[in-house]
Amino acid sequence: MKKNMGTTDKFIRFIIAAILLIAFFTDAVTGILGYVALAIAAIFILTSFVSFCPLYTLLGINSCKLKK
Repeated sequence: MKKNMGTTDKFIRFIIAAILLIAFFTDAVTGILGYVALAIAAIFILTSFVSFCPLYTLLGINSCKLKK
């Protein structure tokens, strides 16, 4: 897998994942919507660690800085 996520993108995903996790564990979001938020948070954390987003590949997006 070729990296296609930059550091700013990874940081934003971590922040969004943290917000979703806090909302889930404080019961601000419950039921099916809570589990969807938990799944999205897990996906954001996983893609941030590997610096690869499959959706970016499909859309042709690359937020990684180019090496010169």
